Amino acid sequence: MSDATGSIGVELTPDVPADAVGSLAADTERAGFDRVFVSAHYNNRDPFLALSRAAAATETIRLGPGIVNPYETHPVTLASRMATLAERSDGRALFGLGAGDASTLSALGIERERPLRRVLETTRVARALWNGERVDHDGTFRAVDAALDYDVSPPPVYVGAQGPDMLRMSAAHADGVLVNAAHPDDLAAAAARIDEGRTDRASARGPLDTVAFAGVSVARDADAARRAARPPVAFVTAGAPRDILDRHGLDPERAAAIGDALSAGAYDDAFAAVSPAMIDAFCIAGDPADVEARLRSAFEHVDSVVAAAPLGPDRSTAIDLLGTVFERVRAP
Repeated sequence: MSDATGSIGVELTPDVPADAVGSLAADTERAGFDRVFVSAHYNNRDPFLALSRAAAATETIRLGPGIVNPYETHPVTLASRMATLAERSDGRALFGLGAGDASTLSALGIERERPLRRVLETTRVARALWNGERVDHDGTFRAVDAALDYDVSPPPVYVGAQGPDMLRMSAAHADGVLVNAAHPDDLAAAAARIDEGRTDRASARGPLDTVAFAGVSVARDADAARRAARPPVAFVTAGAPRDILDRHGLDPERAAAIGDALSAGAYDDAFAAVSPAMIDAFCIAGDPADVEARLRSAFEHVDSVVAAAPLGPDRSTAIDLLGTVFERVRAP
């Protein structure tokens, strides 16, 4: 794999005003990270507006949504928003694309039909538009004579994946795979599926960047870090396939109940139902030494790592702690 020399990033949640996201992105750049992803959930601020603020507040770090889906927003509109971000950031954009959280889409009355195909078609249509082509498309979505009326610096496409089919497809067609996993057993299993997908990868696609998009919660107080991990772990648990739940010995009925609570907007109930075993399975949580050990294990299976939400009880402190931890992990 990477011998711990890959890129490092942070996911920021726009549950604070867009200007505050920009300030956190600047902190992330100063801490030595080279990527920032901004999460996309309808109950938070708009990710693209937050990314615009982040672009203005930074100089070198790469920026992208983490992760938008082609159900809430039409794929052609997503392609245009990404092109605008690429322009706004002087070519530093990353397109974090995925099928979306099933429980969230259900709450919006959206059926997540044929997710593998929809993500692949979105990737192909976006690239065509960025290359200046006019697009007619009739598949999982329709577009008639669509085009962008401005020049584009095409961003790389990073597909968020967890299930085996999405992992294989991403390895064949994307520029990078954002593996929704934190535990080394899950990352090892994902790496095997990615290797299968590489066999269908065209040489013209170039190298593939495999990324652990791993929930991380760090604080000097390990218990406080683990408490802060409950909300994102609830969402991951609710969307986890049965084989992953079984791998970690997690109760599928309890996971389903968490998903039902999230769909109903009963977030406190969902978060309270998260067990210690779920935190261990779906997050890297603890003090800096705990987190460092788990990150070293992650780099045995992937090229790069993004520290995803929640980061920790205090995000600014967590960014500084993680910058130091990653510096040690990546040291020769």
